[in-house]
Parts: sequence; C-alpha cells; structure tokens
Amino acid sequence: MNKTTGIVLIVIGAIMLIWTGFTYTKKEKIIDAGPIQVSADRQKTVNWPPYLGGVLIIGGIAIVVLSKK
Repeated sequence: MNKTTGIVLIVIGAIMLIWTGFTYTKKEKIIDAGPIQVSADRQKTVNWPPYLGGVLIIGGIAIVVLSKK
C-alpha cells in the first residue's frame, strides 16, 4: 500500500512539473429574466506552483524507499 502511494505521488508530481496548470470553459448566466436567458462562455484558469510537483516527487521517492523491508 505505501509503495503504491509513493509511486502515485511520483507520477502526479511529474505531471504537475510538465503541466503547470490548465484552462477550462464555464457557461455563466448573464441575464436570467424569466423565459429570457443570456449566457456567456468564460475561461477559467487553474495554476499551481512548479515546486509543488517537486515536493510530491521527493515525498513519493521517500515513501518508496522507506517502505522497503
């Protein structure tokens, strides 16, 4: 179990180092007056700091190394 958790942390950390964020589109209602509705597409961006991926990789390596018996 611990070794699997460590490997998952390493993989997630590597992905976070490669992609430092992502953008998605969300529909937002601008006007909602009974039967009349106006909506617009808004782009939202989610970013995380690159060092967070490095911390996850180091933590995953530590868990894998310490889980060996």
